[in-house]
Amino acid sequence: MMGKVGVLFKIYAEEGKEEEVEKNIASELKPNGIQLDDIGFGIRVIKALFIHEDSEGSGSIEEKLRKISGVREVEVEEETLI
Repeated sequence: MMGKVGVLFKIYAEEGKEEEVEKNIASELKPNGIQLDDIGFGIRVIKALFIHEDSEGSGSIEEKLRKISGVREVEVEEETLI
Protein backbone atom coordinates (compact mmCIF):
# COMPACT_ATOMS: atom_id res chain seq x y z
CA MET A 1 0.00 0.00 0.00
CA MET A 2 1.43 3.33 -1.06
CA GLY A 3 0.86 6.49 0.91
CA LYS A 4 1.94 10.08 1.02
CA VAL A 5 5.37 11.11 2.18
CA GLY A 6 6.37 14.43 3.71
CA VAL A 7 9.94 15.54 3.11
CA LEU A 8 11.46 18.56 4.82
CA PHE A 9 14.52 19.92 3.03
CA LYS A 10 17.09 22.25 4.52
CA ILE A 11 18.52 24.50 1.79
CA TYR A 12 21.59 26.67 2.21
CA ALA A 13 21.83 29.61 -0.18
CA GLU A 14 24.82 31.69 -1.20
CA GLU A 15 25.38 34.45 1.34
CA GLY A 16 22.98 37.35 0.87
CA LYS A 17 20.76 35.48 -1.61
CA GLU A 18 18.48 33.71 0.87
CA GLU A 19 15.32 35.72 0.10
CA GLU A 20 15.86 35.45 -3.67
CA VAL A 21 16.39 31.67 -3.47
CA GLU A 22 13.33 31.29 -1.21
CA LYS A 23 11.15 33.13 -3.77
CA ASN A 24 12.56 31.05 -6.65
CA ILE A 25 11.86 27.78 -4.84
CA ALA A 26 8.32 28.91 -4.00
CA SER A 27 7.53 29.95 -7.57
CA GLU A 28 9.29 27.13 -9.46
CA LEU A 29 8.64 24.08 -7.25
CA LYS A 30 5.48 25.04 -5.33
CA PRO A 31 6.37 23.46 -1.95
CA ASN A 32 3.60 22.74 0.55
CA GLY A 33 5.39 25.03 2.99
CA ILE A 34 8.50 27.21 3.00
CA GLN A 35 10.21 29.48 5.51
CA LEU A 36 13.52 31.23 6.13
CA ASP A 37 15.08 30.50 9.55
CA ASP A 38 17.96 32.11 11.40
CA ILE A 39 20.00 29.25 12.85
CA GLY A 40 22.61 31.40 14.60
CA PHE A 41 25.84 33.25 13.98
CA GLY A 42 24.27 35.06 11.01
CA ILE A 43 23.53 31.82 9.18
CA ARG A 44 20.11 31.58 7.54
CA VAL A 45 18.58 28.44 6.10
CA ILE A 46 15.52 27.85 3.96
CA LYS A 47 13.24 25.01 5.00
CA ALA A 48 10.87 23.66 2.36
CA LEU A 49 8.23 20.96 2.87
CA PHE A 50 7.07 18.79 -0.02
CA ILE A 51 4.31 16.19 0.17
CA HIS A 52 4.20 13.58 -2.59
CA GLU A 53 3.17 10.02 -3.31
CA ASP A 54 5.51 7.42 -1.80
CA SER A 55 6.13 5.92 -5.25
CA GLU A 56 7.58 9.19 -6.60
CA GLY A 57 10.60 9.37 -4.28
CA SER A 58 12.25 12.57 -3.10
CA GLY A 59 15.38 12.38 -5.25
CA SER A 60 13.89 14.31 -8.15
CA ILE A 61 12.83 17.15 -5.83
CA GLU A 62 16.33 17.31 -4.38
CA GLU A 63 17.85 17.47 -7.89
CA LYS A 64 15.49 20.32 -8.85
CA LEU A 65 16.38 22.22 -5.66
CA ARG A 66 20.11 21.87 -6.41
CA LYS A 67 19.59 23.37 -9.90
CA ILE A 68 18.05 26.61 -8.60
CA SER A 69 20.42 29.55 -8.97
CA GLY A 70 22.05 30.54 -5.66
CA VAL A 71 21.56 27.19 -3.91
CA ARG A 72 24.79 26.09 -2.22
CA GLU A 73 23.70 22.91 -0.43
CA VAL A 74 20.56 20.79 0.04
CA GLU A 75 19.93 18.18 2.70
CA VAL A 76 16.93 16.15 3.82
CA GLU A 77 16.15 17.16 7.39
CA GLU A 78 13.18 14.84 7.87
CA GLU A 79 11.18 12.32 5.84
CA THR A 80 8.05 10.62 7.10
CA LEU A 81 4.93 8.80 5.97
CA ILE A 82 1.76 10.85 6.34
